[in-house]
Amino acid sequence: MSRHRLWSPAAFAAASLLVSAPSAFSQESAAGERAPSRFPSLNMDVADPAAKPLPNPNPKVIKNWGELPNGRTWGSTAGVDIDPKDGNVWAYDRCGANTCEGSTVDPIVKLDRKTGKLLKSFGGGLIVFPHGIHVDKQGNVWITDGQASKDGTKGHQVIKFSPDGKVLMRIGKAGVAGTAPGELNMPNDVITNDKGEIFVADGHNGQNDNPPAGATSRIIKFTADGKYIKEWGQVGTKPGEFRTPHALAFDAQGRLFVADRGNHRIQIFDQEGRLLDEWEQFSRISGLFIRGDALYAIDSESSPRRHPWKTGVRIGTVKEDRVTAFIPPHDNGQENGAAGEGVAVDADGNVYAAEGPISRPAAGGGLTKYVRN
Repeated sequence: MSRHRLWSPAAFAAASLLVSAPSAFSQESAAGERAPSRFPSLNMDVADPAAKPLPNPNPKVIKNWGELPNGRTWGSTAGVDIDPKDGNVWAYDRCGANTCEGSTVDPIVKLDRKTGKLLKSFGGGLIVFPHGIHVDKQGNVWITDGQASKDGTKGHQVIKFSPDGKVLMRIGKAGVAGTAPGELNMPNDVITNDKGEIFVADGHNGQNDNPPAGATSRIIKFTADGKYIKEWGQVGTKPGEFRTPHALAFDAQGRLFVADRGNHRIQIFDQEGRLLDEWEQFSRISGLFIRGDALYAIDSESSPRRHPWKTGVRIGTVKEDRVTAFIPPHDNGQENGAAGEGVAVDADGNVYAAEGPISRPAAGGGLTKYVRN
């Protein structure tokens, strides 16, 4: 079932020219199904591994898990992570809606992983469209802000917060969707390595059937203090190209796993951007999480017109392109079901899904907890 490819540096370099102009943000929703893609599907000849019976290690489902400040109601989210120091859950809420434009409520929350009780919140008035979340080894919280504010003073940035909510760093020019070194254009996710170097998955609208002029789909690497180092990738379907790199995860070897969502694949790179492998068994992936050797990939977008596989959480290992377990989606009356965009796993093996605008109605809240057997 696995298709292993090792690409040469020359072949990779040929696929790594960059697009160079800004564009406007677009967010797809369940009501906005796209027409069949003009791009050839990269894995339409591969059978969905979740179409056959697979074990579900997390059968107990707790919808609408986790408290928000002042008892407010969850809006959409797409980001959840685990604090490496105390094991509790970090997430964000798009301020009771699908944007924080004009809101001053705290979008970033820390929750007790056992009870869902609110432990901390911050970030009010600082973020327009929180999209990616990463908690580093020191407990700092990194957020990507993927949309410009109407007044142009916020957005298209990565913001690093201390564990108590102090702004420590910003990458990108506020409100500017740019492609010059150090600028960002609709950043999707962020992650840091053991040296503190920063990797940003940039370019949300690269998955559209007709990407606007200047759409980007790339990985950008920065020093630990936010200085630009290099980047790789462009909008496309070839090896090393992306149609929206939506999520990032490192394995214990330091390999960078990229959820190339619009191309229905995972691409695996070394930290200098050399393509190591390309996996097709984990579907149209919105979120990735690695704990030990276990790989969790959540599909929020598959549908008959996009990619005719089930949504849900596919589970395997970082060793091969093979799905060995599956957490099914919420029942929404549709063949594919509804699942979240972000995924994280605590030390007990409980899985947390961050419910985006497609799955939020069926999920009943912003976070769903799937309890380990």
